Amino acid sequence: MSAQPQRREPPFDATRLANPATAALRAYDPGHDLPALRQRFGVTIAELGSNENALGPSPRALEAMRAALAESYRYPDPRGAALKAALSAQLGVDTGRIALGNGSHELLMLLAQCFADPAHSVVFSQYGFAVFPIATAAAGAQPIRVPALPREHASAPFGHDLDALAQAVREDTRLVYLANPNNPTGTWFGDAALAAFLARVPREVLVVVDEAYHEFADAPGLGTALQLAGSHPNLIVTRTFSKAHALAGLRVGYLVADPSVVAVVERLRESFNLNNVALAGAEAALADREHLQRSRALNASERGWLVAELARRGYVCLPSQTNFVLVDLGRDAGELERHLFERGVIVRPMGGYGLPQTLRISVGSRDENERLLSALP
Repeated sequence: MSAQPQRREPPFDATRLANPATAALRAYDPGHDLPALRQRFGVTIAELGSNENALGPSPRALEAMRAALAESYRYPDPRGAALKAALSAQLGVDTGRIALGNGSHELLMLLAQCFADPAHSVVFSQYGFAVFPIATAAAGAQPIRVPALPREHASAPFGHDLDALAQAVREDTRLVYLANPNNPTGTWFGDAALAAFLARVPREVLVVVDEAYHEFADAPGLGTALQLAGSHPNLIVTRTFSKAHALAGLRVGYLVADPSVVAVVERLRESFNLNNVALAGAEAALADREHLQRSRALNASERGWLVAELARRGYVCLPSQTNFVLVDLGRDAGELERHLFERGVIVRPMGGYGLPQTLRISVGSRDENERLLSALP
């Protein structure tokens, strides 16, 4: 009697076990492996792909972070009370209207997880921040991606079309995501346009305005969505310490919303999502207004200089109110990105956003910006 052949089990694949919402997701693309590139290029590398602050963090923040290391054996304050109090005093809002996140990224995800589901839709703009569709998909909600303004638009090429976004809101819409100024386009809309948009959106629809680049903005008529919060309880504003405060490595963000929104978010927020060092650094950075003003001034000066120098070389930059510029080549940008990469200048191609003819270039120090210009063909 011959032995029965052994049945071979198929390779184990956990992706078959994932829930439908997660199975439909693609992991966030962080771009190049920067730690490896730093080893390859050393001090000659110009990191202009992640929209980091060229000035670096406040010395007061660095001092506070070093001191906080001594308490690293302790759990951090799960409520972040000191940082909330500092934000409350500076923003003029009650602490009950503030929630803290591991970067604003976490908060944008949490909002979808708390308020959206397969029975509801989420509205966001084409070429909006990449987290918006990811958050929608993670919640299993129905995405409504609204076409952006045309490339030829005078003030906001590829920017948010607020009229079209308002028209796209349905009875089943639970969230609208906006970014002002927007990543990756750098474009923006004014306070009056936002007020008109909010007036058209039902109170039962939560409108999230991500102001990650708020501190860099200086355009006339562009303030903050926070000034409209009193008359629109469905308005949520998210911000981060990663950009103007130069604490990207700490991952600190916050949202300001109606207390009932905050109460729901707190049900799902991980209780120790901010560590001791991050809490201390963010609080100290918030208090150093002089350093923030230096960051703003440096960015405005270097952005203007960089745009002018790129234009002098024939490159078209979209209008920007951020610490980066979007360069529209009018042709596939891959060749130029690879050319710069081989010379130690790291920029971000925008093919993943559906803008394959563009490169996003962070505003760096004068030395980094000059290295970029010297590396251009």
